[in-house]
Amino acid sequence: MNSKIKDHRSKIILVVGARPNIMKAAPIYAEMMRRADEFAVKIVHTGQHYDTSMSDAFFDDLGLPEPDHHLGVGSASHTVQTAKIMLAFEPIVIEERPDWVIVVGDVNSTAACALVCAKLGVKVAHVEAGLRSGDRTMPEEINRIVTDSIADLLLTPSEDADENLKREGIPAEKIRFVGNVMIDSLLQNLKRSEFSNIREDIGLQDRDYAVLTLHRPSNVDARETLEPLIDALIEIGEQMPVIFPVHPRTRAKITEFGLESRIDGSGLRLIEPLGYLDFLRLYSGAGFVMTDSGGLQEETTALGIPCLTIRENTERPITVEMGTNQVVGTEPERLKQAVLKLISGSGDSSGAKIPPLWDGKTAERICDALY
Repeated sequence: MNSKIKDHRSKIILVVGARPNIMKAAPIYAEMMRRADEFAVKIVHTGQHYDTSMSDAFFDDLGLPEPDHHLGVGSASHTVQTAKIMLAFEPIVIEERPDWVIVVGDVNSTAACALVCAKLGVKVAHVEAGLRSGDRTMPEEINRIVTDSIADLLLTPSEDADENLKREGIPAEKIRFVGNVMIDSLLQNLKRSEFSNIREDIGLQDRDYAVLTLHRPSNVDARETLEPLIDALIEIGEQMPVIFPVHPRTRAKITEFGLESRIDGSGLRLIEPLGYLDFLRLYSGAGFVMTDSGGLQEETTALGIPCLTIRENTERPITVEMGTNQVVGTEPERLKQAVLKLISGSGDSSGAKIPPLWDGKTAERICDALY
């Protein structure tokens, strides 16, 4: 008899594809499990990040279970990867018949799965909607625009994102300002990260080192771009050790361009990619961070750590306007000058503030918006 009772819970598919997605999905999944009388959730991992150190370790650290479906698409060009995700995801949506599919961030998996749902008439919620860099040469910018244009619910991390969407003609009733779910993960795991021994293993003291991440194709794929950046980072390493967990893509390019010999023995210290807790422990103790990623701009703002973004623009201007972030561009000399200011104390960011609703409760607001 009980088997025939209709399940009135909302059926949810939560999509992840790359490491930043996992950090954003984990608090949503945890909140839905706490509200199991409202939500029945399944996780789909597209396999866009297929390296164990880039994906599986984050699932473990953030308490996510094995995905219900793993598409295993692996690496390919943007077009091929997007097409493979769509082909593999469509049968799952048809089989599961969810009430909502939640996509997060701005990777190929985000746009591909949103497109499938739009064609099948399944509702899509986009977490981290409305971010814009204004640079359409970035694949992520195309993914953001496409996803936001077809999503049914746009869940924004900051008020400037709401304004971006309204300017693009998105109806206000589709937009919900919920805050930054990445900060939920950060605040929930900061204490847990203290059990990591990564600083001791490397021989570091609080604030006497910098942390670097560098992976964007525009920074690492061409020798004429990567080599001068590496030379500048080696110089910076003479002032303060620079700890560099190396993305597999960047490691391959460093090897291909024969840059290892000049890095060896310098203050630019290459280490393997880290899991979420180890990496949180590492950068939370840094004097400053240099990055070309998006999430670190937000996390360092939440922790009050100076951040130098090695890009010509950012889709997260709130981290510059209110937070600790500076967009220094990709010119090595500008990067070196910005570092010198930080080290000398003239680049003080003590007046920075934490943006509204970056309070660790965004997953709750997301669930409220869905149910």
